[in-house]
Amino acid sequence: MKRKLRTSVTAAAVVFGTALAVSGCGAGDPNAGGADTITVGVTVYDMSSFITQGQEGMEAYAEANDIDLQWNSAGGDVSTQSNQVDQYVNAGVDAIIIVPVQADSLGPQVEAAKAASIPVIAVNTSLEGVEVDASVQPDDVAAGEQEATQMVDALGGEGDVVILEGPLGSSPQLDRGEGIENVLAENSGLNVLAQDTANWKRDEAVNKMKNWISAFGDEIDGVISQNDDMALGAIQALREAGLDDVRVVGVDGIEDGLNAVQAGEMIGTSLQHGTVELATGLAVAAKIARGEEVDTEPIYVMPAVDQDNVEDAMKNVVTERDAFLEELPALVDENLDAGNIAFEGLPGQTL
Repeated sequence: MKRKLRTSVTAAAVVFGTALAVSGCGAGDPNAGGADTITVGVTVYDMSSFITQGQEGMEAYAEANDIDLQWNSAGGDVSTQSNQVDQYVNAGVDAIIIVPVQADSLGPQVEAAKAASIPVIAVNTSLEGVEVDASVQPDDVAAGEQEATQMVDALGGEGDVVILEGPLGSSPQLDRGEGIENVLAENSGLNVLAQDTANWKRDEAVNKMKNWISAFGDEIDGVISQNDDMALGAIQALREAGLDDVRVVGVDGIEDGLNAVQAGEMIGTSLQHGTVELATGLAVAAKIARGEEVDTEPIYVMPAVDQDNVEDAMKNVVTERDAFLEELPALVDENLDAGNIAFEGLPGQTL
């Protein structure tokens, strides 16, 4: 059944008040949008480089599709995110997108949204123990397998590694960890010296890596990082310690990560283009809110990036980004229809 579309942005802004820092397309503007404008509330775990990319993608899609985008970051705090979802429910938005801080959080908030007939869409990180209306997720197990395989190949199947993990209990941390373990179980020549979380953050990874360097020194042959930001933090710590022959691999394909691959500082990454993935989440949310048919569980399969194709990835992420953002809304809709939401014309990709 098609849901009635809400157009009162002013009312939403009043409800949010000082409780949330509301930003986005037309936020708080009583003249924003038209009769078919819908309001979508977004709450993300934190403003990582990946999420910043995603916000740009969402804004491009929103502008092209009559969507008033309300945006908030939880700063890595579950209670803050709970409050943000509560506020979106009270504001009566047309859909809520959640990139969760933790996979097993927000049960009461999701149930409240359901009671209010507001669809909830989990993006990038799944929600456990609750029923959501849609879930747009990467294949993180495959991403973990992919980066671990890149490390196995780089080390010739033998060496000592450390593993930097995402926030413990989040679905990417669990799933990428499972993928890494799958590969390590088949390659006994790789020994794990240590593994711990740096919460997706570059500065935390610097400190964690410094501690490991103090403990293991030049025993460390490789760093398997569950995202690029932490990989870059590890590179900084290694450089400061004068260890320039340690192999590092990441996931996400953010600009700094791609630059590191080009410079030979990282052996590779997996392109989880936040611009595409989060915009796809918004597209799914909008189509559900408007009563349109859409795949409610599309999977984002990340292409591997290394020295051979990093320049092509850089075009969409960095060097030709403005042109890519202009084409993004149409690309996202075409990808949803074709069933390959990660497609962006890179070598080897097919719809």
